[in-house]
Amino acid sequence: MSEIVDVSVPLREGMPVWPGDAPFGIRRVSDIEKGDHDTLSEFCLGTHTGTHVDAPAHFVAGGPTIDSLPPDALVGECRVLDIEAREAVPAEELRAHGVRPGERILLKSRNSALWADDAFREDFTYLSTEAAEWLAEVRPTCVGVDYLSVGGFHRNGTPVHRALLGAGIWVIEGLDLSGVGPGRYELLCLPLRVAGAEGAPARAYLRSLG
Repeated sequence: MSEIVDVSVPLREGMPVWPGDAPFGIRRVSDIEKGDHDTLSEFCLGTHTGTHVDAPAHFVAGGPTIDSLPPDALVGECRVLDIEAREAVPAEELRAHGVRPGERILLKSRNSALWADDAFREDFTYLSTEAAEWLAEVRPTCVGVDYLSVGGFHRNGTPVHRALLGAGIWVIEGLDLSGVGPGRYELLCLPLRVAGAEGAPARAYLRSLG
């Protein structure tokens, strides 16, 4: 059996988060090493902390929420695409990869190396508005990226999200694809089932299909 690779980012204090989002924090409520009868923790985080899934309701009024995620949207065969663009990914680059209707695609860019930096990086690679609009026409089932947003920082975050989510495309953000190469994989991405939420943290795995 092919190796299964965890492509989600570990939740930890000090990790990069989108400016304005709640930082991740964890507090030990009880600890057996301090004489308590069990160990118990509580943590605080935003719905878009670390590896997470955007539901259409994130940018579409009345859109589906995370608890209405179809079972097969983020589970099944996918393709990891090697992205060369260093700033805005053009539609032409995605056309060259032959993105097809209904498939699951994960975009591996230089962003995966940015997770080594504890500070939020504003200069990450993101989808151009034209690329997002082209994907909205093609309608893959999901699009995953290896930093905290499909759109750029102080650039085109709203139109990119609205194009994708408005077309019913589920978005995975905050992946770490540094340990995998381009190719065909089996994807298993499971966000927390939070009633009425516009997004939720997720765990994501890939298994190579050769």
